[in-house]
Amino acid sequence: MPQPALKIALIGATGRLGAALARRLAKARCQVILGSRDAARAREAADALAAETGMPIGSGGNAEAAAGADVIIVTVPFAAQRATLQEIAPAAAGKIVVDTTVPLVPPKVMRAQLPVEGSAAQVAQLILGPGTRVVSSFHNVAAHKLATDEPIDCDVLVFGDDREAREVVVGIAESCDLRGLHAGPLANSAAAEALTSALIFINKTYGVDGAGIRITGRMTLRAPPG
Repeated sequence: MPQPALKIALIGATGRLGAALARRLAKARCQVILGSRDAARAREAADALAAETGMPIGSGGNAEAAAGADVIIVTVPFAAQRATLQEIAPAAAGKIVVDTTVPLVPPKVMRAQLPVEGSAAQVAQLILGPGTRVVSSFHNVAAHKLATDEPIDCDVLVFGDDREAREVVVGIAESCDLRGLHAGPLANSAAAEALTSALIFINKTYGVDGAGIRITGRMTLRAPPG
């Protein structure tokens, strides 16, 4: 679980995924800061979340929210990823940045279209630079399910080149009542990002209300490889 004093900023927090993660984290008594391109919208969302959860919720523009946080979770569409990361890059130096971006390219969102860099996560690392500890996660869990209080039958795969940073994000997933699993280096994020398009296809083909993934088999946590 995240340390109680850990401040977590949600960048793009007025979107569906950002708002859902913020709500789950606030209900778990985590310190949350909502960031948005529109600081007034972030403040409005923060006031509503504070009223619901009884927790003090910070807010600001994206760069301001990132500056006040220990961990930054970026929850913006692929089309906005680059500009958003460039905006928060100075505030993100030396911090853990969790990139949730899936490279969906409308209208063909049911077809995997990974960027030439290999994955959206690798794009994030290139933009933020080697001094930022980029972790990739939360690709395959439906935002509308996260927005409820119901248990979610879905695992969260966590990718990153820094083992300790991955462990922090596994704890954040657990605070959201999800099982976070170490899934290897940042390059492996391509698998989860591409899988999202497959899950969207499954949703449409079989009428599933937000397909997710569950890793089977008995697990005993050992020291994850670096």
